[in-house]
Formats: sequence, structure tokens, C-alpha cells
Amino acid sequence: MAMPLRQSIRVGTYLLEQKLRKREKFPLIVELEPLYACNLACEGCGKIQHPAGVLKQRMPVAQAVGAVLESGAPMVSIAGGEPLMHPQIHEIVRQLVARRKYVFLCTNAMLLRKKIEKFTPSPYFAFAVHIDGLRERHDESVAKEGVFDEAVAAIKEAKRRGFRVTTNSTFFNTDTPQTIIEVLNYLNDDLQVDEMMISPAYAYEKAPDQEHFLGVEQTRELFRKAFAGGNRRRWRLNHSPLFLDFLEGKADFPCTAWAIPNYSLFGWQRPCYLMSDGYVPTYRELINDTDWDKYGRGKDPRCANCMAHCGYEPTAVLATMGSLKESLRAARETIASNRDKSA
Repeated sequence: MAMPLRQSIRVGTYLLEQKLRKREKFPLIVELEPLYACNLACEGCGKIQHPAGVLKQRMPVAQAVGAVLESGAPMVSIAGGEPLMHPQIHEIVRQLVARRKYVFLCTNAMLLRKKIEKFTPSPYFAFAVHIDGLRERHDESVAKEGVFDEAVAAIKEAKRRGFRVTTNSTFFNTDTPQTIIEVLNYLNDDLQVDEMMISPAYAYEKAPDQEHFLGVEQTRELFRKAFAGGNRRRWRLNHSPLFLDFLEGKADFPCTAWAIPNYSLFGWQRPCYLMSDGYVPTYRELINDTDWDKYGRGKDPRCANCMAHCGYEPTAVLATMGSLKESLRAARETIASNRDKSA
């Protein structure tokens, strides 16, 4: 797990506090969507399918910050849509960072070089650039040529200015172990991004492309082969060791979607950002009034092929905290990763 040591300590302390307070459900990271509009039409995303009136809406700064504070989560992932299209996104980030929330601004990077002057480097902030493959594969997934080259240029400029830069890559059944290896090698070795997050594509119900999502066994085989030969240990993957075990099929977990709740223009979405079974205005209502036991693989048919980070990374993190052996394993990998980055 390549999470910076300071962040690892903060999150570990937060988890220990929840355990001491005997809280059964709590947020680890909030998925904040302050708009749905986007400047791309990616094959696996259905956000821009909303009506024109919804796509024009922008969440007020106070509402966005207030939702995060209400939840109490130590980390925030700002997505959308394309967050950099929000005219006050820099102010949302500034206020969250001022409150020492760890903020990841997820972006396709098309506007990053244009908007970068509005942001300030901080150990609490990172740009999370979406990269689904090398040039041809990535541009195909976002249905526009030149996006990969612009994203690479933006990553280099952000790093030059002292920003922490992470990436997020979604893989489909059109990917192979070799295509995964090639793009992660490039991000890890050539671009030298700080951390990388990976995810098997989930059949998001409004996505325009419904034919190329991975099944559970396909996912396990794909990542098992991609991780072979020491790649998993060498890559700076921003995941817990147990979640990577989960992707390979070495471990299995129940879904804990309540730990990565989604807050959007419509409110708190249940049960997660990938499924929409209604919205509630407060985080407390989301936790208390949602029948969490009915979701997950083997319970809801919509969850049958889901191995997404939003449902299973929290379970892996909690399992790590509940095991001395796994806690020591995660600590060793975090220390080794931070030592490698500082070398």
C-alpha cells in the first residue's frame, strides 16, 4: 500500500477511534460529486446521461464542505462529472484541506493545465488522473483522440509544480494482463506518479457500453496474471494488501458500501455511487435507514459481478485492522513504499 506514512497514521488512528467507540458503520472516504457535467463521454460512465437541467447544476461550496464534515470521514474523493468544470472547485478543495481532510480530485486532466494556478500543493491534496491504458486504448475508452497525450502533459506539469499526483485505471474485458502491465509500468516507471489505483469495470446501469464489463472469475484471472512476476510488489498501488488479494481471488469479503458513501447533487445516494436506490438528505439517514444486509454478491443480482473498490476496499481495510498479522504486513509495505519514493 503506497499511501504516504502521515496519511496512513491518520487513517489508522481514525479507524482505532471508531473501534474504541464501538461504531459499526462509519465512513472511510466520501465520494463527493459536486456536478454531473463532463467534457468527455467515457464508455463505462453514465453520469452524463442525466437531463440537461441536471447537468447545468453546480453544488454550492458550503453544501459540499458541509456534507463531508457531517460524515466525519478523514478522506474525500471529488469526482463527477469533471470536477474542474465546477467554477468553485478550487474553493471546495481549499476549505477541505484547511480542515485537514485528505482530498483526491479525480479528473480526466483535459482542463488541468488551464486551471492548475487555482490550486496549491499540499500533503493533504492530490490530483487523481484517470488513465485507462496507453494512448490508443485510453483515447478509445474516452471516445476522443488526444486525451492521453494531454493527460500525460498535465501530470508532468502538476508534478513539476510540486503537486502529489495519483492515477485511477479501470479495466474491462477487452484488457489483457499485458495491457494492464504496460500501462501500470508506464505510470509507475516512466511518469513516476505517486500512487496508482486500479478497478475492474462494474456494469453501471446507465453506462452506454454494457458489453465489456468483467465478471468475477474474469477479474480474478486477469489480475492474478498481471500481478505475477513481482509486479504487484513493485508497483506503487494505492490499495491495501488484502484488497489486492481479493482482486486475485486469494480472499473474499462482504460488501461494505456504507464506508465509502456518495454525496451528489441529489443528496446521499444509497447504497453506493454505482447503484441508485434513492437519496436521503443526511448521512445519518443513509446509515440508519438503509437495509445494508440486502446488498452484495449473492444478495442483490445487480451486485453479482461487482468487485469495485467502493464496496470491498473498506472491508479489506477493516479486516486488516482486525488482524495483527495483516496490520504488520500492511505497515511493512507502507514503510517500504515510502522508503522507495524517498530514495
